[in-house]
Amino acid sequence: MIDHGRGEAAKPGAGNEHFTGMHPADFAVHGIDVSRYQGDIDWQTVKASGIKFAWIKATEGADHLDEKFAQNWNGAKAAGVPRGAYHFVYWCRPHHEEINWFKRNVPVEADALPPVLDVEATPTSRTCKRTLHREEVVAQMREMLLDMERHYGKKPVIYVTVDFYESIMHPNEFSDYPVWVRSTKYAPHVKYPGRKWHLWQYQSDARIPGIRGKVDRNAFHGTTGQWSAWLASR
Repeated sequence: MIDHGRGEAAKPGAGNEHFTGMHPADFAVHGIDVSRYQGDIDWQTVKASGIKFAWIKATEGADHLDEKFAQNWNGAKAAGVPRGAYHFVYWCRPHHEEINWFKRNVPVEADALPPVLDVEATPTSRTCKRTLHREEVVAQMREMLLDMERHYGKKPVIYVTVDFYESIMHPNEFSDYPVWVRSTKYAPHVKYPGRKWHLWQYQSDARIPGIRGKVDRNAFHGTTGQWSAWLASR
Protein backbone atom coordinates (compact mmCIF):
# COMPACT_ATOMS: atom_id res chain seq x y z
CA MET A 1 0.00 0.00 0.00
CA ILE A 2 1.14 3.52 -0.51
CA ASP A 3 2.94 4.51 2.69
CA HIS A 4 1.76 7.92 3.87
CA GLY A 5 3.76 8.09 7.09
CA ARG A 6 1.17 6.35 8.23
CA GLY A 7 -6.93 7.38 16.84
CA GLU A 8 -11.83 8.03 17.74
CA ALA A 9 -12.89 6.24 14.63
CA ALA A 10 -14.54 8.24 11.89
CA LYS A 11 -17.56 6.84 10.11
CA PRO A 12 -16.50 4.90 7.03
CA GLY A 13 -15.58 7.39 4.33
CA ALA A 14 -16.60 10.35 6.47
CA GLY A 15 -15.70 13.72 5.00
CA ASN A 16 -15.43 12.52 1.41
CA GLU A 17 -18.18 13.88 -0.77
CA HIS A 18 -16.81 12.49 -4.04
CA PHE A 19 -18.35 9.04 -3.68
CA THR A 20 -21.36 8.71 -5.95
CA GLY A 21 -23.57 5.70 -6.55
CA MET A 22 -21.74 3.73 -3.85
CA HIS A 23 -20.38 4.73 -0.46
CA PRO A 24 -18.19 2.90 2.07
CA ALA A 25 -21.01 3.20 4.59
CA ASP A 26 -23.04 0.89 2.33
CA PHE A 27 -20.85 -2.01 3.48
CA ALA A 28 -20.92 -3.79 6.82
CA VAL A 29 -17.39 -5.17 7.10
CA HIS A 30 -14.46 -2.77 7.47
CA GLY A 31 -10.79 -3.27 8.18
CA ILE A 32 -7.38 -1.63 8.05
CA ASP A 33 -3.92 -2.16 6.61
CA VAL A 34 -0.86 -1.21 8.63
CA SER A 35 2.91 -0.99 8.52
CA ARG A 36 5.69 0.44 10.67
CA TYR A 37 4.29 3.92 10.08
CA GLN A 38 1.46 3.24 12.53
CA GLY A 39 3.99 2.68 15.35
CA ASP A 40 2.92 0.60 18.33
CA ILE A 41 -0.69 -0.50 17.93
CA ASP A 42 -3.08 -1.38 20.75
CA TRP A 43 -4.79 -4.26 18.98
CA GLN A 44 -7.31 -4.93 21.77
CA THR A 45 -8.60 -1.37 21.38
CA VAL A 46 -8.61 -1.73 17.59
CA LYS A 47 -10.72 -4.88 17.90
CA ALA A 48 -13.13 -3.17 20.32
CA SER A 49 -13.63 -0.32 17.82
CA GLY A 50 -15.28 -2.70 15.36
CA ILE A 51 -12.41 -3.41 12.97
CA LYS A 52 -13.02 -6.83 11.39
CA PHE A 53 -9.72 -7.49 9.62
CA ALA A 54 -6.19 -6.20 9.10
CA TRP A 55 -3.52 -6.75 6.50
CA ILE A 56 -0.02 -6.16 7.80
CA LYS A 57 3.01 -5.18 5.77
CA ALA A 58 5.60 -7.95 5.94
CA THR A 59 8.14 -7.51 3.17
CA GLU A 60 9.29 -5.33 0.29
CA GLY A 61 11.58 -6.48 -2.46
CA ALA A 62 13.93 -9.31 -1.52
CA ASP A 63 15.68 -7.90 1.55
CA HIS A 64 13.37 -5.55 3.46
CA LEU A 65 11.29 -6.75 6.42
CA ASP A 66 8.90 -4.28 8.00
CA GLU A 67 10.25 -3.66 11.49
CA LYS A 68 6.80 -3.89 13.08
CA PHE A 69 5.65 -7.01 11.25
CA ALA A 70 6.18 -9.59 13.99
CA GLN A 71 4.76 -7.29 16.65
CA ASN A 72 1.66 -6.56 14.57
CA TRP A 73 1.26 -10.17 13.41
CA ASN A 74 1.28 -11.51 16.96
CA GLY A 75 -0.64 -8.61 18.49
CA ALA A 76 -3.52 -8.82 16.03
CA LYS A 77 -3.84 -12.57 16.54
CA ALA A 78 -3.81 -12.23 20.32
CA ALA A 79 -6.60 -9.65 20.09
CA GLY A 80 -8.69 -11.84 17.80
CA VAL A 81 -8.42 -9.60 14.74
CA PRO A 82 -8.27 -11.71 11.55
CA ARG A 83 -5.03 -10.73 9.85
CA GLY A 84 -2.93 -11.44 6.83
CA ALA A 85 0.41 -10.29 5.43
CA TYR A 86 1.26 -8.34 2.31
CA HIS A 87 4.31 -8.07 0.09
CA PHE A 88 5.17 -4.83 -1.71
CA VAL A 89 6.73 -5.66 -5.07
CA TYR A 90 10.04 -3.95 -5.89
CA TRP A 91 10.29 -4.28 -9.64
CA CYS A 92 14.11 -4.28 -9.77
CA ARG A 93 14.66 -7.61 -8.01
CA PRO A 94 14.07 -11.09 -9.50
CA HIS A 95 10.49 -12.03 -8.70
CA HIS A 96 11.38 -15.47 -7.31
CA GLU A 97 13.76 -13.85 -4.82
CA GLU A 98 10.98 -11.56 -3.64
CA ILE A 99 8.53 -14.35 -2.92
CA ASN A 100 11.23 -16.48 -1.31
CA TRP A 101 11.89 -13.55 1.03
CA PHE A 102 8.18 -13.27 1.84
CA LYS A 103 7.95 -17.00 2.53
CA ARG A 104 11.02 -16.82 4.74
CA ASN A 105 9.44 -14.15 6.95
CA VAL A 106 5.71 -14.89 6.97
CA PRO A 107 4.63 -18.07 8.77
CA VAL A 108 2.13 -20.52 7.36
CA GLU A 109 -0.91 -20.35 9.66
CA ALA A 110 -4.26 -21.90 8.86
CA ASP A 111 -6.24 -19.05 10.43
CA ALA A 112 -4.41 -16.27 8.57
CA LEU A 113 -6.07 -14.26 5.83
CA PRO A 114 -4.79 -14.91 2.28
CA PRO A 115 -1.45 -13.30 1.45
CA VAL A 116 -1.55 -10.12 -0.60
CA LEU A 117 0.64 -9.16 -3.56
CA ASP A 118 0.83 -5.35 -3.55
CA VAL A 119 1.50 -4.17 -7.12
CA GLU A 120 2.08 -0.50 -7.78
CA ALA A 121 3.98 1.53 -10.32
CA THR A 122 6.84 3.38 -8.61
CA PRO A 123 7.95 6.12 -11.04
CA THR A 124 9.39 8.27 -8.25
CA SER A 125 11.58 5.51 -6.79
CA ARG A 126 15.17 6.66 -6.34
CA THR A 127 16.56 3.16 -6.80
CA CYS A 128 14.26 1.45 -9.34
CA LYS A 129 13.60 3.38 -12.55
CA ARG A 130 12.34 0.34 -14.46
CA THR A 131 9.62 0.91 -17.04
CA LEU A 132 6.92 -1.71 -16.58
CA HIS A 133 5.83 -3.58 -19.70
CA ARG A 134 2.47 -5.31 -19.51
CA GLU A 135 3.32 -8.73 -20.93
CA GLU A 136 6.48 -9.13 -18.87
CA VAL A 137 4.90 -7.89 -15.64
CA VAL A 138 1.80 -10.07 -16.02
CA ALA A 139 4.00 -13.15 -16.45
CA GLN A 140 6.04 -12.27 -13.36
CA MET A 141 2.93 -11.59 -11.29
CA ARG A 142 1.44 -14.92 -12.34
CA GLU A 143 4.53 -16.78 -11.12
CA MET A 144 4.60 -14.88 -7.81
CA LEU A 145 0.91 -15.55 -7.17
CA LEU A 146 1.24 -19.25 -7.96
CA ASP A 147 4.26 -19.52 -5.67
CA MET A 148 2.36 -17.83 -2.84
CA GLU A 149 -0.64 -20.10 -3.33
CA ARG A 150 1.47 -23.27 -3.35
CA HIS A 151 3.22 -22.29 -0.14
CA TYR A 152 0.30 -20.92 1.88
CA GLY A 153 -2.54 -23.03 0.48
CA LYS A 154 -4.68 -19.92 -0.09
CA LYS A 155 -5.40 -17.99 -3.27
CA PRO A 156 -3.63 -14.64 -2.88
CA VAL A 157 -5.30 -11.26 -3.13
CA ILE A 158 -3.97 -8.63 -5.55
CA TYR A 159 -3.82 -5.06 -4.24
CA VAL A 160 -3.76 -2.59 -7.11
CA THR A 161 -3.72 1.18 -7.66
CA VAL A 162 -5.52 2.96 -10.49
CA ASP A 163 -2.44 3.74 -12.59
CA PHE A 164 -1.09 0.18 -12.36
CA TYR A 165 -4.51 -1.25 -13.14
CA GLU A 166 -4.90 0.93 -16.22
CA SER A 167 -1.47 0.10 -17.61
CA ILE A 168 -1.15 -3.58 -16.66
CA MET A 169 -4.40 -5.21 -15.51
CA HIS A 170 -7.16 -3.45 -17.45
CA PRO A 171 -9.70 -4.78 -18.13
CA ASN A 172 -9.65 -8.45 -17.16
CA GLU A 173 -6.14 -9.63 -16.31
CA PHE A 174 -6.17 -11.85 -13.20
CA SER A 175 -9.94 -12.12 -13.13
CA ASP A 176 -9.39 -15.46 -11.37
CA TYR A 177 -7.93 -13.72 -8.29
CA PRO A 178 -9.59 -11.60 -5.58
CA VAL A 179 -8.76 -7.96 -6.26
CA TRP A 180 -8.32 -5.19 -3.70
CA VAL A 181 -8.68 -1.76 -5.32
CA ARG A 182 -7.50 1.62 -4.09
CA SER A 183 -9.77 4.61 -4.74
CA THR A 184 -9.93 7.31 -2.07
CA LYS A 185 -11.90 9.91 -4.03
CA TYR A 186 -14.32 7.90 -6.14
CA ALA A 187 -16.29 4.69 -5.85
CA PRO A 188 -14.56 1.71 -7.51
CA HIS A 189 -16.91 1.60 -10.50
CA VAL A 190 -15.66 5.05 -11.55
CA LYS A 191 -11.94 4.16 -11.69
CA TYR A 192 -12.27 0.40 -12.29
CA PRO A 193 -15.33 0.25 -14.56
CA GLY A 194 -16.75 -3.23 -15.00
CA ARG A 195 -14.11 -4.82 -12.78
CA LYS A 196 -15.15 -7.29 -10.10
CA TRP A 197 -13.51 -6.40 -6.79
CA HIS A 198 -13.50 -7.91 -3.31
CA LEU A 199 -11.91 -5.19 -1.16
CA TRP A 200 -11.85 -1.41 -1.42
CA GLN A 201 -9.24 0.85 0.17
CA TYR A 202 -11.30 4.02 0.43
CA GLN A 203 -9.50 6.14 3.03
CA SER A 204 -5.85 6.87 3.82
CA ASP A 205 -6.38 9.19 6.78
CA ALA A 206 -8.78 7.29 9.03
CA ARG A 207 -8.60 7.65 12.81
CA ILE A 208 -9.01 4.37 14.64
CA PRO A 209 -8.89 3.89 18.43
CA GLY A 210 -5.69 2.11 19.38
CA ILE A 211 -3.65 3.68 16.56
CA ARG A 212 -1.83 6.98 16.82
CA GLY A 213 -2.10 9.03 13.67
CA LYS A 214 -3.62 8.07 10.35
CA VAL A 215 -4.32 4.64 8.89
CA ASP A 216 -5.77 3.17 5.69
CA ARG A 217 -9.33 1.92 5.92
CA ASN A 218 -10.97 -0.72 3.73
CA ALA A 219 -14.35 -2.29 3.03
CA PHE A 220 -15.27 -5.82 2.04
CA HIS A 221 -17.63 -6.02 -0.93
CA GLY A 222 -20.44 -7.95 0.68
CA THR A 223 -22.52 -8.59 3.78
CA THR A 224 -21.30 -9.96 7.09
CA GLY A 225 -22.60 -13.35 6.02
CA GLN A 226 -20.70 -13.16 2.74
CA TRP A 227 -17.58 -12.13 4.64
CA SER A 228 -17.87 -15.19 6.86
CA ALA A 229 -18.39 -17.38 3.81
CA TRP A 230 -15.39 -15.80 2.04
CA LEU A 231 -13.18 -16.44 5.06
CA ALA A 232 -14.38 -20.03 5.33
CA SER A 233 -13.53 -20.65 1.68
CA ARG A 234 -9.95 -19.44 2.16
